[in-house]
Amino acid sequence: MQLDRESRKNYYCCMRKYELIAPCHFGLESVLKREIIDLGYEPSNVTDGRVSFLGDEEAVARANIGLRTAERVLIKVGSFKATTYDELFEATKALPWEDYIPKDAKFNVVKAASIKSKLFSPSDIQSIMKKAMVERLKSVYNISWFEETGDTYSIRVTLLKDEVTVGLDTTGVSLHKRGYRKLVSKAPIAENLAAALLDLTPWKGDRILVDPFCGSGTFPIEAAMKACHMAPGLNRDFSSMDMENIVTPKVWKDAFDEAREEVDLNIETDIQGYDLDKNMVDVARANAKLAGVDKFIHFQQRDVKDLSHPKKYGFIITNPPYGERLEEKEALYALYSTLGERFKALDDWSMFIITSYEGVEDAMKKKADKNRKIYNGMLKTYFYSYMGKKPGAK
Repeated sequence: MQLDRESRKNYYCCMRKYELIAPCHFGLESVLKREIIDLGYEPSNVTDGRVSFLGDEEAVARANIGLRTAERVLIKVGSFKATTYDELFEATKALPWEDYIPKDAKFNVVKAASIKSKLFSPSDIQSIMKKAMVERLKSVYNISWFEETGDTYSIRVTLLKDEVTVGLDTTGVSLHKRGYRKLVSKAPIAENLAAALLDLTPWKGDRILVDPFCGSGTFPIEAAMKACHMAPGLNRDFSSMDMENIVTPKVWKDAFDEAREEVDLNIETDIQGYDLDKNMVDVARANAKLAGVDKFIHFQQRDVKDLSHPKKYGFIITNPPYGERLEEKEALYALYSTLGERFKALDDWSMFIITSYEGVEDAMKKKADKNRKIYNGMLKTYFYSYMGKKPGAK
């Protein structure tokens, strides 16, 4: 049964409501917030590296399948302040774990992150919280030993300035793992980061897009998936698919059916990926085929010095080499200089570059219209925007 948004809202009105937390790359919270709104949910809180929103079990499934820019989807179990391990134990024990974890479940605190907090040892935080969970569930289920023969429930914890936020992970393997990238380049960009950067540009599927340093093809593949409305999680599994007390199989089926109906493989788009390394071109082609979008992308072995295109108003979106070794760093100025020359020759094109190299504007002899700081993991990078004219503009 497929329902429109209003009917779906009424159909699931009696479902249990959760506060959901979606972490993302630092600096891209606004992009994720817009995605959540487009899915039909109202963000309740936006902080550094995460967006929270309210939703039911259907929201858990739809967010996991449909969010391009998030890292995972957590159900908030609770939050509290803790400056000692005794406080951490007692507050964790007070949370209603029986509402989330069945009697036979395997459960663990798989990750703890501490920022500017008195409790800073991840392993100690994990161990103490697991003991507190066990004590709570032993009393609720009236048992002295957990066999843990059932499905796995993973808990993730963040401490920020002594405020502890506890979440049940509904995703499992990070959302950036779409399932299509079996082979990668030397320094690949994460799929969810590439999708978020695409959303920071005015590019639409009816405009030309070229990545002259395509590597394993992430930018072109994410662009093609976006153009044909293919949900990023359509071809993968999620940990909460085994948590039937959280999300029922019917809800998952409906969410996947809805996502499949959205896909349009009859679109026309012009997406191209170039790389100097022939092996990487072959890898990109293989990844695009796995993603199911190979027919929308033209991959070709080509040096950046040969970058050209006869049409106007196209887009360059790329992740050029950063230069990790000294000899590579010395070659970066010439590389970006060449990119700048080829961009100048393209009529009314726009260009967007993510890189940690800080000499971009100097090498290209052109100041960017916008320069946005974005953290790619722990690496500080910059997203340079060079805006061309819009089609039809004088």
